Amino acid sequence: MSDRQYNLNFEKLCTTLQLGELVGTPEVLTGGLLHRMYTVETTEGKYAIKALNPQVMIRPKAMQNISNSERIANVAANHVPALPAKQFNGTSVQQIDNQCYLVFDWVDGRSLKANEMNRVHCEKIGAILADIHRTDFTELGLSKEESGVAQLINWTYYFEQGQINHAVWAPLFCETLERLYDWNAKANDAVKQLESNTVISHLDLDAKNVMWNADNPILIDWEASGHIHPMQSLTETAVYWSEDDTGTLDKERFMAFVRGYKKRYGAIQAIWNQVLKTGFAGMLGWLEYNLKRSLWLECTDEQEQQMGTDQVTATINALARYADRISEIEQWLVDESK
Repeated sequence: MSDRQYNLNFEKLCTTLQLGELVGTPEVLTGGLLHRMYTVETTEGKYAIKALNPQVMIRPKAMQNISNSERIANVAANHVPALPAKQFNGTSVQQIDNQCYLVFDWVDGRSLKANEMNRVHCEKIGAILADIHRTDFTELGLSKEESGVAQLINWTYYFEQGQINHAVWAPLFCETLERLYDWNAKANDAVKQLESNTVISHLDLDAKNVMWNADNPILIDWEASGHIHPMQSLTETAVYWSEDDTGTLDKERFMAFVRGYKKRYGAIQAIWNQVLKTGFAGMLGWLEYNLKRSLWLECTDEQEQQMGTDQVTATINALARYADRISEIEQWLVDESK
């Protein structure tokens, strides 16, 4: 078994961690775009177990990043409804036969679909995001990493590889190639301008990472958490929570999110056009990663390759929508800041 392929052994995991004996076959949970989630029932209880992507975990800093993110989640849980992984022998990441796992207590609830979100949900999550930003994480001693977008990505290389491999996304990529370089340059410049003022945040707080039990939210999947400019985090997350099924922004939901944030955080001021340009950074990084998956440059199996292919198209379309509405969002924020 290659160390770049999943090597799942839930029975051994449960035995090693004394979770009880398996009851039935673990079931796949939908929603994960990077790692794989399973429902596991044992004689001792029910758990959500995340099998960490082996291709991701071979990266030099991956294990430390995951460990740090769980430390962040544990501190955050004292201030917001966060769900950290269970710890065994003082660690959150469990390794069995070269496969890494995170084990969570099962939470009854579900994530909301775009057409189910309303202003109340958005205001509530906005307030929770502000509470995260107001939390003191200094006890963790985490150093602030560089922005990660200091260099322009070689988009031409990926286009050429897409042509060679007859990728279904190649025509769309060709149409967007010049815009990718433009968005990349704008994001790099904006991130550099804002990187001196950061907080620790969840960084992937979209609807799929919030479980609702009645009206009570629980924040899951903290693996991406780290430093970010607070207003960048605010605007990116507000966009997540205000998009409908077609990707169109609902102004009322967007502003409800912002106002929920302001009630906890206080007044918000920024050069909003600059802040909004940083919004390209995360999407461009996600696009490059999925190009690598689609092209088998960083991929575990056919399932992941197909996911990468699907995400390339989806992310390019999302970037184009975002670029087209920056001016409108900026005006909303300017009006709200007055």
